[in-house]
Amino acid sequence: MVATPVYYASANATLIACLDRLFYSTHFDKTMKVGASVAVARRGGCSATFDELNKYFTICNMPIASSQYWNSVHGREQGQAEQDLEGLQTMRVLARNMTFLMKSIALGKEQFGLPEKEEWQPTHFIR
Repeated sequence: MVATPVYYASANATLIACLDRLFYSTHFDKTMKVGASVAVARRGGCSATFDELNKYFTICNMPIASSQYWNSVHGREQGQAEQDLEGLQTMRVLARNMTFLMKSIALGKEQFGLPEKEEWQPTHFIR
């Protein structure tokens, strides 16, 4: 799970730098490792940040745990997010869904194994 405050409809720059390096430089297989992202903002920008973070997971064959709404909580000052009852409920549902998804993948892996992988065919748009 990755969480970030939202700055100008984007994740924290230090977190993005870390994720860029982590996802580019690590060569362990991330297939079927469950990912989830959470954005915290005063008001707007959460959905753009949520999309930005989820792209790291989808490019690595990682399923994404979801909730009843986009994974976000609102508040600016310390303690304000605790007053966002809908946001807190969204986080609880996310935790339950993530746990269920991880257990389901473990059971499926035990019974069926991981999905077959194809050799990567890197291409570009110039023909």
